[in-house]
Amino acid sequence: MFDWIFLIIIGVIVLVLIALVLWAIGIYNRFYTLKNSSEATLGQIRVAMKKRLDMIEQLLGAVKSYAKFEKETFEKVTAMRASVATAGPGDLNKVEAESRSIFGRLLAVAENYPDLKTNTTVMSLMDSVKGIEDEIARQRYTYNNISQEFNTMLDTIPSNFVGRLIGLLRLEYLQFEDAIKTPPKIEF
Repeated sequence: MFDWIFLIIIGVIVLVLIALVLWAIGIYNRFYTLKNSSEATLGQIRVAMKKRLDMIEQLLGAVKSYAKFEKETFEKVTAMRASVATAGPGDLNKVEAESRSIFGRLLAVAENYPDLKTNTTVMSLMDSVKGIEDEIARQRYTYNNISQEFNTMLDTIPSNFVGRLIGLLRLEYLQFEDAIKTPPKIEF
């Protein structure tokens, strides 16, 4: 009889250990699912921001005949386009602010030149940029939700034990809201 009790205790211990291992694997998989989702969403944001910068560059070309833009504006757009491919969340925040400023200056030029406002190419490009703004906002919202879930898992018991054990760090949020609240600085 003692052998049966001993076997039952060993069986229960083995089942508990198996359950703990499966639980830890489930948490591990959830962390990496969220991490991969955040990276994919950042990739989509990079693509949208590059599209927006491409369109701003086209707008600069269209507006160039109506107003003289400094050489550095063209250089900034080119540099921002190059940096978007490898930018992290913090860098994307900076690119976002700079590109909004340039776009704001382009809108000011369009306001100052009535012929430019009626140019269908310019208006079409401006509408496209505004559409991409919405796309970036949606992707930012998705990324920040994924980051929040990931960070919450890192901060709450019991998943934080697994996260710390495998060395995971909190995801940085995209904070474009500050750039949205302040109007673009318009200088010529």
